[in-house]
Amino acid sequence: MGDDPPRHSPAAVPGDSPDAPPPRLHSVGSDTYSGWRAIYLDNVERLYRIMYAHVGNRADAEDLTSEVFQAALKPLRVSASIGEVRAYLLATARTVLAGHWQRHYGLEVTAIDLERERASMDHAQPESDAPQRVRTLLADLPERYAEILRLRFLESRSLKDTARAMNISVGNAKVLQHRALQRAATTQGGEA
Repeated sequence: MGDDPPRHSPAAVPGDSPDAPPPRLHSVGSDTYSGWRAIYLDNVERLYRIMYAHVGNRADAEDLTSEVFQAALKPLRVSASIGEVRAYLLATARTVLAGHWQRHYGLEVTAIDLERERASMDHAQPESDAPQRVRTLLADLPERYAEILRLRFLESRSLKDTARAMNISVGNAKVLQHRALQRAATTQGGEA
């Protein structure tokens, strides 16, 4: 596995620390990265898009992307091939996403299709049609269901804040959210 890279804050790019020792020279093949900075720069946008597609909001997607790199920093070898690095990052992303769903929604879901996402890691993705799909979905839902989903997931409000905005109890907001999510799933014919 090689030497452990230096730890960094989630916002820092690996290799940017002024007091870090100078990087050691090592052989770089055409199918490997030159260092941690290259791994980060080549994969951060792809991982962010994957996370955003699964959580639907910028703040969580950014946090989860940072969490993936923090989790992968110590065990990941710089000398691994590009394909191995991307596969490891995707497996780490799957674990991080599962932890996120468990913490926030009490669900045990690992929603990343590794084969499909692995293919997308190799190619730049066009702009997402998710905003249009969300608008269509919300338009197909009853007004109260659409409102709670908009407040909770598009505006990233807490359950308490959402209940206050809708002038209902927190318990009622939980039930309403659950029913809205169920209706949204059936409206989409099981697609999610």
